[in-house]
Amino acid sequence: MRAKLPKGPGVWPAIWMMGTNIPQVGWPLCGEIDIMEFIGRDSSHVYGTIHYPREGGDGHAQSGSKIEVKQPYNAFHVYALEWDRTQLKIFFDKKLYHTFKIDSAAIKNDNAFCKPFYILLNLALGGEWTGAIDDKNLPQSFLIDYVREYQ
Repeated sequence: MRAKLPKGPGVWPAIWMMGTNIPQVGWPLCGEIDIMEFIGRDSSHVYGTIHYPREGGDGHAQSGSKIEVKQPYNAFHVYALEWDRTQLKIFFDKKLYHTFKIDSAAIKNDNAFCKPFYILLNLALGGEWTGAIDDKNLPQSFLIDYVREYQ
C-alpha cells in the first residue's frame, strides 16, 4: 500500500489484517497483523505488530517493532507485508523492520496465520495509546494512493 499519513496529536492511522474466523473464535484466536500503525504523539516512528493467542489460550501475545522515520507524514510511503508459509515480514519503503516466525503462534495443531485474513485501512482519532485529540489539527486526511495484493 502506498499512503500519506495524517499528523498531529491524537491521530492513529492503521493498515491491519484480521482472521476471517473472528466471529467464530474471537480475538486473539483469529490473529491480527498490524502492517502499519502511526500515532501522532510519536511523530518519528511507524509500528508493525503481530498479535496472537498465548499458549493455553490465556490472553494474547505480541511481537512487534518500530522503525524511526523522520516526518513520515510529509510524503507518500509504501507499507508492505510479505507472508509465506514460514514467516511474516513487515516493510517501510522496502526497508525490512520486523520479522515474525509463523510457528511462534502455533497452539497444538492450530495456527491463526495458516488461515484466511482480511485487510482494514482506517484512521482513528484519540485513544489511550495515541493521546488526546488536538482540535486545532482537525480535519485530518489519510491519503491512499493504492492497495495491491499479490500471490
